Amino acid sequence: MDESRRDRDEEGRARNARPRDGLGRPLPYGTPGVERQPEGVVRSPDETVREAQRLLDAGMPFHAHEVFEDAWKSGPDAERDLWRGLAQMSVGLTHAARGNTAGGARLLRRGSAVVEGFRTSDPHGIGVDALVDWARELAGRLDSADPGGARRDTGDPSHDGRDAAHDTGGTRREAPGAPVVDAAAEAPRLRQGDRDGE
Repeated sequence: MDESRRDRDEEGRARNARPRDGLGRPLPYGTPGVERQPEGVVRSPDETVREAQRLLDAGMPFHAHEVFEDAWKSGPDAERDLWRGLAQMSVGLTHAARGNTAGGARLLRRGSAVVEGFRTSDPHGIGVDALVDWARELAGRLDSADPGGARRDTGDPSHDGRDAAHDTGGTRREAPGAPVVDAAAEAPRLRQGDRDGE
């Protein structure tokens, strides 16, 4: 592939075609990567929750965020904040697993604040209270892991412009030697009692 030309999808829109790893980080062209989620898939809320949970359990929160993003963009207006907040929390977990503790904590808090508005309804069986508590607890641990805020710019161009959930409010940074969160071990339960494949 000619790397000086901009990647385009079938409709001619700019789209990064570089392969990605399990946390959505771009890999060099020609390197085997993890298949991205197809864009624009319309799922029922139950299918969305099941697929996102499967991906979270597999340690692939970046891919789970893409599932939530589809629901955010295709669902009813009354639920857009729910799916957007869940996408932001998934991206927060992605950043935490990449070692970007500050960005991870920021997105976990931002997403939990958005989802918190659904506490009284637990839409689609999603345990909002437990998710908000999980996100805030993990954000607190990330803050503790990066007390000095010493970070370096990695130049990670993983933001491909798909959505605002990727935005950490600044340059992507990963702390040298920062403890990396195990995304699969930290995966939240979207619905209490749900496990992969149930």
